[in-house]
This record gives sequence, structure tokens and C-alpha cells, in this order.
Amino acid sequence: MGQNYVILGAYGGIGSALARRLARAGHRLFVAGRNEERLKALAAETGAAYALVEATESAQVEAAIARAAEEMGRVDGIANCFGSLLLKPAHLTSDEELEATLAVSLKSSFAAIRAAARTMKEGGSIVLLSSAAARLGMASHEAIAAAKAGVQGLALAAAATYANRKIRINCVAPGLTRTPLTERITGNETVAKGSLAMHALGRFGEPEEAASAIAWFLDPEQSWVTGQVLGVDGGLATVRTRG
Repeated sequence: MGQNYVILGAYGGIGSALARRLARAGHRLFVAGRNEERLKALAAETGAAYALVEATESAQVEAAIARAAEEMGRVDGIANCFGSLLLKPAHLTSDEELEATLAVSLKSSFAAIRAAARTMKEGGSIVLLSSAAARLGMASHEAIAAAKAGVQGLALAAAATYANRKIRINCVAPGLTRTPLTERITGNETVAKGSLAMHALGRFGEPEEAASAIAWFLDPEQSWVTGQVLGVDGGLATVRTRG
């Protein structure tokens, strides 16, 4: 039986890969984000409804989820794929940059959970996007590491809070993945060489790989899985091949 899923940040590399995967499986989708051109194209491709949403505006995130519940009758799962990539040491990061980084990932995740608690009357699944940077100390990742570590802490607390309502909450934590957001790293031969050396499996991730993990968490067959952080990172956060 097809499920009703909301994908936030669906215009990005991982979000769009997830939308295509879920659509192929026969699920009904509601996609949201701020890039109208990409959303329209994705909606046409997958048969999804869509809404323009700014990740940093909680009211917009919550309104989109409420609208999805109204239009589809219920929401069975939500994936928050909103994200950003600020690579600066703390002393060069402005308050505005820090606040924006926290808002895109952490504030949007909080808003998604708050909205889900109001709309998921029959239980369901929420999947948040963290990062290997939240699990491994990496230079010049202070802001994004703080945001994504906050996402993981939020997921664990909310998983405990809403377990009695059968709402499962989990995280996927990718390593460096080839997306439009990371192109300035993966497309720079010198920078890419250093990044590749940190991944035990010797390559970057593909959006479809992170999307597969998110889809697994969303699937109602995983009804006994909650409060987990799954690294889809080529071993970046946990494995070293050289002593």
C-alpha cells in the first residue's frame, strides 16, 4: 500500500533522489523548498504536489506539512533534507552566518517535528538529515557540526517524547556526497583529493545512497526502529585504513 510522504528541501541532490525513489515505489508525495523552478520540474516528474518553503521560517515549514496532511488525508512520513554547507573556522564566522546555518538544518527540523506531532494522528516516521561532521571533529566545520549535532540530539529527544504515539524519529548522517551543494569541493581536484583520503571506501557518496537509507527509515516495515543515527559516509566518521 502506498504511503503519503512529505519531503522538505526536495530540490537538492539527496531530496530529489529520494522523491524519485519514493515515486517509483508508488508512494504519494508532497515536496517543499524554496527553488520554484526545480520544485515544479520535480513535481511534474514524480506527480507530487509542491509548496514554496523557506527553511529558516518555521511557520512556512509547519504550514506546508499541515497543507500536505489536508490534501493527502494523512501524512505517514516526513524527510527533512534541508541543509547548507559553511566551511569556516569559528573566528571567521559571523553571527549571521552561524544563525543561518543553525536555522536551515536545526530550526527546520524542530518545526517539522512540531508540525508532525500535530498531524501524525496514526503514527509515522520522521527522518532528519545530519552529517558525518557531527560525529567526527573536522577543521573549519564548527557551524555545520553544531547544527547537525543539534539535529541528532533533537531526534533522540523527540524519539523518546513521541514513541508512545508511534512516531519514529531517526537520522541519516552522510559523508561528502556529490550534490549541487558540494560541487565546489567535489569539483575541485586538489580539495577533492584530500577529502577522498578521509573516506575509507575511497570515493564520495552519491545522492541515491543517502536517499536509500532515508527511504528505509521511512518504510513502515521498520516499525521497531527509532532514535538511531545511521552513517552513510564511506566510513568517514568511524573507519581509518592507516595507522
